[in-house]
Amino acid sequence: MTLLTVTPNPSLDRSYEIPALGRGEVLRATVDRVDPGGKGVNVSRAVAAAGRHTVAVLPLGGPEGALLETLLGEQGIAVAGVVVAGSTRVNAAAVEPDGTVTKINAPGPHLTDAEGRALLDAVRARVADHATSWVACCGSLPRGLPPAWYADLVAAAHEAGARVAVDTSGPALRAALSRGADVVKPNTFELAEAVARPLGTLGDVLKAAEELRQLGARGVLASLGPDGQLLVDDTGAHYGRAPVREVRSNVGAGDASLAGLLVAGGEGPEALASSLRYGAAAVSLPGSQMPTPDDLHDIPVDITTDLPLALPLADAG
Repeated sequence: MTLLTVTPNPSLDRSYEIPALGRGEVLRATVDRVDPGGKGVNVSRAVAAAGRHTVAVLPLGGPEGALLETLLGEQGIAVAGVVVAGSTRVNAAAVEPDGTVTKINAPGPHLTDAEGRALLDAVRARVADHATSWVACCGSLPRGLPPAWYADLVAAAHEAGARVAVDTSGPALRAALSRGADVVKPNTFELAEAVARPLGTLGDVLKAAEELRQLGARGVLASLGPDGQLLVDDTGAHYGRAPVREVRSNVGAGDASLAGLLVAGGEGPEALASSLRYGAAAVSLPGSQMPTPDDLHDIPVDITTDLPLALPLADAG
C-alpha cells in the first residue's frame, strides 16, 4: 500500500550548524546542507526511509522546484508535481549546538484557483486506483488558496476510499475537521488556538482533543514537545513519552512523528509508540534529516492509559 502526502507549500530547506547565533555578526557554519522541505515532504521522506512506498503531491515552480523534485527522487520518493508559475520557496535555519533552531521561512508562491484545482486533481488521480492507504495533508496553505481547500482535499481522498491525516492549523484545520479527517496532529499551541483557550495541563489537552473529535476528527495526535504525545481515538486515550539521546535539531520532528504513526496503522497504542520513536530519533539528527530504521533501535517508550491529568505542560499554549 502507498502513503500519499500532499504539501501545498513545499520548500528547499537550507540549514547551517553554527557555534552560536550572534545578531549582526559574520557566522561561519560547521555544517551546511540542503534538504527537501515542507511538512508533507518530510512525512514522505520518513516513510521512504522506512522502506515504504510513498508519493509526494506538491506544486513545483522555477529552478528551485526542479531541484526539489530531483532531491526527492534521489531519496526514492515518487513525485506527482503540479507546475506553477511562482518559484518554490527556499527556507533557512541556523542550528546551535544545544539544538536551538532559528528559522527564516519564505512565503512561497501565490497559487491561482486553477493551480489549486490541479493539485486536487493530482490527488484524485493518484488515489483512484485504491492502492493508497493514507493521504497525509500537511503544512500551511500558500497564498491564494482558501482554508476550504483543505476540506475539499479531505473529501476527495475519502471519496476514493483513503484515510486522511491532517497536520495544519487555524482556519484550515477547522475546515478539515468539518469533513471528518481521520487523524489531526496539532501541537500544544495549535490545539489551544483551535479551542480558543490556553492549555496548562495534560487534562486540558485531553478535553481539547475530545472537542476536536466532536467537531469531526476521528483521532487526535497532540504533540506536547518535551512532555510527550497524547493520542485520542476510537481505541481510547493513550499518553506516552520517549527519551531523546541528544538534541541536535527539532526541525521536522513532528513530521517524523506523524510518519511513524501512519506506518504503524494510524491508531492505538502501537501507532503512538511508533510515533514517539520516530520523533525522538528525528530530534537527535542534524537539520531536517529523517530517521531510518537503524535510528529507531533501542529507543524505549512509556505509554499509559492512566493519564496524569494534572501534569503541567512545559510548552503550554
